[in-house]
Amino acid sequence: MAVHTPMHSTVGGPLSYTHPSPLPPGTLVRVRLGTRPLLGVVWEAPPDAEPVPAHVQLRALDAVLPLPPLDATWLRLVAFAARYYQRSLGEIAMAGLPPALRSATPEQLAKRLQPPAPKKPPRKSARAAAEAAVEPVAALPAPPEAAVTLSAEQRGVVDQIAQHPGPFLLYGSTGSGKTEVYLRVVQRALEADPQAQALVMVPEINLTPQLQERFATRFAPLFGPQSVVSMHSGMTEVQRLKSWLAAHQGQARILLGTRMAVFASLPGLKVIVVDEEHDPSYKQEEGARYSARDLALWRGHASGAQVLLGSATPSLESWHASDPAVGRYLRLHMPSRIGAGALPRVRLVDMRQQPKRTVFAPPLLEAITARVQRGEQSLVLLNRRGFAPVLFCTDCGWKSDCPHCSAHQVFHKGDRSLRCHHCGHTQRVPPACPSCGNPDILPLGKGTEQLEEELARLLRNVQRPDGQPARVGRIDADTTRHKGALEAQLAQVHEGEIDVLVGTQMVAKGHDFRRITLVAAVQPDGALFSSDFRAPERLFCLLMQAAGRAGRDAGYVSDQGSQPEMWVQTAEPQHSVFTALRQHDYPAFAARQLQERHDAGMPPFAFQTLVRADAKTQAAAQDFLRAVSDAARQGQLPHLDDVFLYPPIPMTVQRVANVERAQMLIEAADRRALQRFLHAWQPWLHWVRSQPQYKGVVRWLMDVDPLSL
Repeated sequence: MAVHTPMHSTVGGPLSYTHPSPLPPGTLVRVRLGTRPLLGVVWEAPPDAEPVPAHVQLRALDAVLPLPPLDATWLRLVAFAARYYQRSLGEIAMAGLPPALRSATPEQLAKRLQPPAPKKPPRKSARAAAEAAVEPVAALPAPPEAAVTLSAEQRGVVDQIAQHPGPFLLYGSTGSGKTEVYLRVVQRALEADPQAQALVMVPEINLTPQLQERFATRFAPLFGPQSVVSMHSGMTEVQRLKSWLAAHQGQARILLGTRMAVFASLPGLKVIVVDEEHDPSYKQEEGARYSARDLALWRGHASGAQVLLGSATPSLESWHASDPAVGRYLRLHMPSRIGAGALPRVRLVDMRQQPKRTVFAPPLLEAITARVQRGEQSLVLLNRRGFAPVLFCTDCGWKSDCPHCSAHQVFHKGDRSLRCHHCGHTQRVPPACPSCGNPDILPLGKGTEQLEEELARLLRNVQRPDGQPARVGRIDADTTRHKGALEAQLAQVHEGEIDVLVGTQMVAKGHDFRRITLVAAVQPDGALFSSDFRAPERLFCLLMQAAGRAGRDAGYVSDQGSQPEMWVQTAEPQHSVFTALRQHDYPAFAARQLQERHDAGMPPFAFQTLVRADAKTQAAAQDFLRAVSDAARQGQLPHLDDVFLYPPIPMTVQRVANVERAQMLIEAADRRALQRFLHAWQPWLHWVRSQPQYKGVVRWLMDVDPLSL
């Protein structure tokens, strides 16, 4: 039985319970662990499991839930994820099930599974009834596929997918029509098999509604209004349970979702699509740190489903795997935009040649002004929310540091607050410096809130073609906190009510803004000098994706007599990232980065795991990591000679919510050697943690294939 055992307990495998009759693996049941009622999944006993001693009295199951068992492929997926990511079986199994199911009793679930009683139709007059009797019944509208003509590139890609098992990497430029390819591939699979199901994954919640609308428009006429469902953390627990049940019982043919959807129960799974596969949001950063993209590939292989990864800027791991010399994926290419639309011209502004403290260079401001006057829209990208990253005292040097974290509190001007984006601590802005009493405390740096205010000031005398003043809007995590806020703000952009949109990366990818013809990145240089070797890749992908928001509607651009542009304000215009960006040359950028990583022995040419310790003091955290490193050497663990254990160091933000954090990197040239070493190391980690001198260690965890160091 797989149940969610306490984190870091030594009980990580299945537990034994009794039941009067045999239950097939995958059966969902209610059990007790101690005094806690829990959801459990019946699991096949491991081959090396020892028989239960005769004197041990096992507990009986509390109840069996009235649902079909989870299929064998789902069970293998969970077992693999637990083994690979070094987590307990029950933790992964429960993470793959909706919260409302974990707490449901058989009676509650049976009630939910009952079909709703049909509503009584309103009473009609005799004349109305007679008219209705002869009125023809409206047929479901025909799917709009016939109205969509595939480009030669799309047609070639769809044909290749039909002829090969995959997995595939669809490398298509922004606006090349990747979504239509997804639709065709899914439709072919669903029409070929009446039981077939498809999983379509997106990296972020805000991309789900527009994709669901497009899929529902295409497939509801073919397979019914309930054939397309969603699953993501923005839904209520009841909504997630409803979608999960529809997929588990085969009623839903298509499931759209974020990374959690990779664990959805889909017994008829035939196609998996991972859109924007490069996005780091597919990596879970709390709890079980799994990669949904990588698990999608494993699940497709295990279930015989085709897997299609899509991106205009693939991850370097996927690009390397699709190299013909490597041959793990089949690379498909769609370089052209639909409708003969041109990719935006990239213009670099050397900020070293601009006056100090310039926020918007005059040429960029002139370009934005011209777009507003023609009725076009612009997008300004800054990946930092708030008004300013920190408040600063000009007299004593005080900064608005968080009292609980080794990070600054961000100044939010709208509600005059200081907020820590790590622990959530919030306080009012002090009227004077808390250290010296100086009333002259100033914002230092720029955030999206400040850019919005500055643009509104600079454009206050600029008019739209209808004579109305220019309108500036902002979309970030602060403006979209409330339910429905994001959808309402996106609707304003699509309807032309916003002329200049200021936003973070949440609006830089995936959205189809038809009137945006200019995109500007105002402060991208910070990522160029990061200690994280993945920072240039993340920056290039973000800028390429942002550039792709400009000029997506070739007809609109042509009617306007306009040309899409991407402006980048930088003090490093000669940097290789910007050189490749100007040419929209992802292959050249990827080749350079992969060569550098190969020379340095970095992923994808090596494999990494981070071991992190959280403790009351930094010394305690690092001491624990040194102790487990020494234990690995003293215990002569398997493949010790094949791995390299770096010394422990503080994390970049070393204190969060009054907890000190340290980490240690383990690296190996061979993935299997690393996995076998980690598996053998687990008992030693538990043993060291149990020693009295490490009482100050709050927790430890492993992050296999980390995306940030």
